[in-house]
Amino acid sequence: MSSQWEDKSKPHLNIVFIGHVDHGKSTTVGRLLLDTGHIEQHVIDKNEKLASEAGKAGFGLAYVMDGLKEERERGITIDVAHKELFTPNYYFTIIDAPGHRDFVKNMITGTSQADAAVLLCAANDGVNAQTREHAFLAKVLGVKQLIVNVNKMDISGVDYSEDKYNSVCAEVDSLLKVAGFKPDDVPKIPCSSFNGENLYNKSDNMKWYKGQTLFEAIDGIQMPAKPVDKPLRLPIQDVYKISGIGTVPVGKIETGVLHAGKTVVFNPSEQSAEVKSIEMHHTNVAKAEPGDNVGFNVRGLAATDIRRGDVAGYADNAPAYVRHDETFVGQIQLMDIPKAIGAGYTPVFHAHTSQVAVRFVDLLENSKTKEANPPFLKTGDAALIRFAPTKPMAIEEMGNFPELCRFAIRDMGKTVAAGVCIKIEKK
Repeated sequence: MSSQWEDKSKPHLNIVFIGHVDHGKSTTVGRLLLDTGHIEQHVIDKNEKLASEAGKAGFGLAYVMDGLKEERERGITIDVAHKELFTPNYYFTIIDAPGHRDFVKNMITGTSQADAAVLLCAANDGVNAQTREHAFLAKVLGVKQLIVNVNKMDISGVDYSEDKYNSVCAEVDSLLKVAGFKPDDVPKIPCSSFNGENLYNKSDNMKWYKGQTLFEAIDGIQMPAKPVDKPLRLPIQDVYKISGIGTVPVGKIETGVLHAGKTVVFNPSEQSAEVKSIEMHHTNVAKAEPGDNVGFNVRGLAATDIRRGDVAGYADNAPAYVRHDETFVGQIQLMDIPKAIGAGYTPVFHAHTSQVAVRFVDLLENSKTKEANPPFLKTGDAALIRFAPTKPMAIEEMGNFPELCRFAIRDMGKTVAAGVCIKIEKK
């Protein structure tokens, strides 16, 4: 079944639904797709029957997103499910964030950079630890536009109360401020995702609310500008040696414009070469812009001279990097660390396409408690840290290139934190 607004030539955006595990992310998405005509009622009915049989009555909507058998049995979201949502203005890909571990890594490596996020906060529960973490995370991961779904307005004890909504909004606003969002710019919509109230259809039970529905707020998101006027930054994903052509680096342009015939610099490999030709979708092009995935042939470089994790730019504004004897200061949000960590901790940093082991040199501040030089940090803390990479690493400062300042910190096979580089301390 397709939506009345379906048109893939519309401007495309990625939107992610985040928030505490039980606050109704999957139900919100399922209900939104149902009420806007993207899926048919009989699909929900079939899912509801399966849900009831599994002792999960009421999970029929959630099952739309939670397609995997294991997820259905556990009632949680594991895989990142991609669903399309068409609105009058846009063509959206909905990214359903499975908790946050791998989602964080995907956001950093650019496989699912979300332009906007819907943060769920249940009215009966308010802001809790995971709501806080996800708000910080959205900011750290570069989500510019946020919408809050104050969900479960229907449940007993909340009973569509405007006072209850206002008190949750006050809680959410103070969180948004701390996380670095402007609360006035963030729509906060009282909803019952389960009943489909204020998602697509206005609620008869909340006549006191005069604002937009969730669907209208999503359709009202601003398209981010393509940073074509910034200097070129092109993180390299792979380098191929193609017989008869030569060395062909491949990657996605983050900022600026790549021109055939110009000379590019690769850092931290400190190599430079002329771009002979650029190929996109198997077609030769004279130039390529942010968001374009390109392969380009470079003159005079061996495939071993440059590598994944390098960033290409022009010599007049070469990509920044930190040598192994230099440091950088970053702001991080800790999500899931088995025990407390201190100076000397050396996990792996994933920044754009690079992976480098990085040492925690100094813990400068616990941003949550405002304690200077804390002896250690634990799950849920946000902090300012001085880092030293164990080998040269391409990264940019937040103020210069927010697109390339982000990193995920991984240890023991999971994402333990996410952060941004604030300042590179050059020797």
